[in-house]
Amino acid sequence: MNEQKETFRRSLGLLDATMVVVGSMIGSGIFIVSADITRNVGSAGWLLLVWVLTGLLTLTAALSYGELSGMYPRAGGQYVYLKESFNPLVGFLYGWSFFAVIQTGSIAAVGVAFSKFAAYIFPGLSDRHILLDAGFIQISAAQLTSILLIVFLTYINTRGVKEGKWIQTIFTLAKIVALAGLILFGFFLAFRKDIAVANWNTGFTLGKLDVSGSLLPYTGLAALGAIAGSMVGSLFSSDSWNNVTFIAGEIKRPERNIGLSLFLGTLIVTAIYVAINLMYTVVMPLHAIAFAENDRVGVAASQQIFGTSGTLVIAFLLMVSTFGCDNGLILSGARVYYTMAKDGLFFRQVGTLNRNAVPAKALWMQCVWASLLCLSGKYGELLDYVIFVVLIFYILTIIGIFRLRKSKPDWPRPYRAFGYPVLPMLYIILASGISILLFIYKPAFTWPGLGIVLLGIPVYYFVRGRNAGGPGTGESIADPGQDL
Repeated sequence: MNEQKETFRRSLGLLDATMVVVGSMIGSGIFIVSADITRNVGSAGWLLLVWVLTGLLTLTAALSYGELSGMYPRAGGQYVYLKESFNPLVGFLYGWSFFAVIQTGSIAAVGVAFSKFAAYIFPGLSDRHILLDAGFIQISAAQLTSILLIVFLTYINTRGVKEGKWIQTIFTLAKIVALAGLILFGFFLAFRKDIAVANWNTGFTLGKLDVSGSLLPYTGLAALGAIAGSMVGSLFSSDSWNNVTFIAGEIKRPERNIGLSLFLGTLIVTAIYVAINLMYTVVMPLHAIAFAENDRVGVAASQQIFGTSGTLVIAFLLMVSTFGCDNGLILSGARVYYTMAKDGLFFRQVGTLNRNAVPAKALWMQCVWASLLCLSGKYGELLDYVIFVVLIFYILTIIGIFRLRKSKPDWPRPYRAFGYPVLPMLYIILASGISILLFIYKPAFTWPGLGIVLLGIPVYYFVRGRNAGGPGTGESIADPGQDL
């Protein structure tokens, strides 16, 4: 392929950047994870509080990232921030985890979610429809559809950032309008005063809700463990807000628009998530939320609102939602591998742009690995493992703000972290508390995730040794005006 000058084109404005934040965050989680949260906390008050707390944590982190995005308005985002505030190894461990499962696993999971909800409209796409059974592997119609979706979106994004931008902006705006409509229809067409009163009679009682409807109270620190465990789902549903930082090299006025898009995007999503969960509590009994069939609370709520056609309504909404979400994940993720390759910490051939000024090789490599995860069927387990790890990297990145204030006090900061040092420190304390509780009460989530990260240490030294002497070996950025 004929390579052009290694320069990204700044084609994305504030609206586009905000739509990347919103579109990457909202997938299918908000329609599913509230069931598990309700089982773990047992009351309407705590269901809402878990989502509010998640939203506040996300907003605080996003406001803090604004400072870092202003300092390093280049492709790579969080990988760059960790490399600059700590060292290349820490940056690589994030990038390694990001490629191994965080981003690619998310792409696979969202792609399969698209297929599963498409099967409501087109039954032939069901995961029960096995196309190939070779004994050691089975390939379902849902897996094949998800792979075709990933390949299609990858191809569109290799055509240029503008093509990916239009898909992201159009589908995300459609998603916001559809979600707003679902919320309003829920309140105006399906509001049940008796259900709302009964649900809110539970107030902020905390306990485990069993299938019989009994509420079993927690004792001691187990209550905190239950809250932390409940937040695994809400944190995952609110993740990927940082994807906009990965495409900083293609955003106009990045020193302003990245920080602003992070704030606006996370605020919009937080408001939508809280409103949807409030809607759930006024159209369905708490027990119906907790034990919705296959945890598909969104489907159950839509059936209450639209009757028998509700399943098709929510299926179509989720197809729009997951399509736009996967596009945002695919568009942004490849920029991290590109930047790592430019630093000599990834396959060198990935560190090139095609004639459309996008990292096509990085996009296709990401596509292949995400497709293999679709075929493995293990992406869901892997994502469970890395929620703890994702939180740890967020904590480290915000600690990096404090480190950079000391190590690079004169570095240009067009935007300073809102509420510094109080809000960033509050995030570090709260997120660390959640991480510790997950480590104690959810070892099945934490240890495997930690293992994936630590596996990156020997890989780092292997890659670094192999690329020794080549252009760029993870060195720090020396000049604020220099392109990465």
